[in-house]
Amino acid sequence: MLDSAAGAAPTTATRLRSGIALLGPAFVAAIAYVDPGNVATNIAAGATYGYMLVWVIVAANLMAFVVQYLSAKLGLVTGQSLPEALRERMPRAARLGYWGQAELVAMATDLAEVLGGAIALRILFGIPLLIGGVITGAVSMALLALQNRYGQRPFERAVTGLLAVIALGFMAGLLVAPPSPAGTLGGLVPRFSGTESVLLAAGMLGATVMPHAVYVHSALARDRHGRQTGPLRERLLTANKFDVGLAMLLAGAVNLGMLLLAASALQGSATGESLEGAHAAVSGNLGPAIGLLFAIGLLASGLSSTAVGCYAGAVVMDGLLRRRIPLLARRLITLIPALVVLALGVDPTRALVLSQVVLSFGIPFALVPLVLLTARRDVMGRYANGRWITGAAVAIAATVVTLNIALIYLTATGQG
Repeated sequence: MLDSAAGAAPTTATRLRSGIALLGPAFVAAIAYVDPGNVATNIAAGATYGYMLVWVIVAANLMAFVVQYLSAKLGLVTGQSLPEALRERMPRAARLGYWGQAELVAMATDLAEVLGGAIALRILFGIPLLIGGVITGAVSMALLALQNRYGQRPFERAVTGLLAVIALGFMAGLLVAPPSPAGTLGGLVPRFSGTESVLLAAGMLGATVMPHAVYVHSALARDRHGRQTGPLRERLLTANKFDVGLAMLLAGAVNLGMLLLAASALQGSATGESLEGAHAAVSGNLGPAIGLLFAIGLLASGLSSTAVGCYAGAVVMDGLLRRRIPLLARRLITLIPALVVLALGVDPTRALVLSQVVLSFGIPFALVPLVLLTARRDVMGRYANGRWITGAAVAIAATVVTLNIALIYLTATGQG
């Protein structure tokens, strides 16, 4: 099901001569940062507050770089995914409990991604949400079949290609409505304007780190390169920084592009808090062609992110329990709850909000162990995090976990 690292060393040594050949794992993980859950939030931020929250996107991207770099570093140095590293240090009962919460998070992830794809299909073709969910699941299954049959590299290329489509779909409008350079620069100064802007910023920052992106990146880095030693490991770690840096730069640019587009062309528009409301505002203000590209970007986001989320679920099960079920069978299992929600006619916006709350519960379980493990010399040897990176990672973990707890509370009390 998952690629073996066996035989990776000779291939890696050869590919090190071409740095571009080492890129890929981080671009798959970056899909988590441009999933359908980010779209409405970024559009709402720009449409409501203009350029004021640009700084939030920048801060979120810097956090994402640190977290994803640590995840990949763990896989490269130890030759283990994060779930595998945890398995060795947890008793059986704790492993089962940890796996249980990870499965709930995986289902919540799938709900958000399938719902995003289904909404995009309804926008584009008028397809009912339930049928759109089935189609989204089928296409993501085809992506996983590609990985199953041909290995990790073709899967990475397919997902990276969809990431390019997402970038085009969400940033094309900037050519029609260029943002204000002065406004963009002014937005780099941290500030708020009332309680609602604080809540929106908390939502944007709190959704920065997705649990499945942390799990899957450690496994992707390990599967691509295996556990290396000596100069080869040094070069891989350097290449990993470029991989993560470029991937996060692209994901950050897409998120920033969405906010800038809304700030320049949609400020004051009634986008609502739904994906369909955001599309309607884009189409109404920038024309049907830009609206079409926006919907295509949303569809690519839903298709790619649901496949990556399912892959991450398999990584967790294999790492914690050493149990494997066929990846396509797993795709069907995690798809069922999303289809049930669509069949029951639950309000799509409400379902998205609730899925993000469930995701929030999973953040500490992924982020805290990652920070602790990568700081330990008995795990990482001389590659353990130094004082500065540990301090930054602890601050990021504390910030993200605190914001997610706040969002859970606000949602539970009806304030979010």
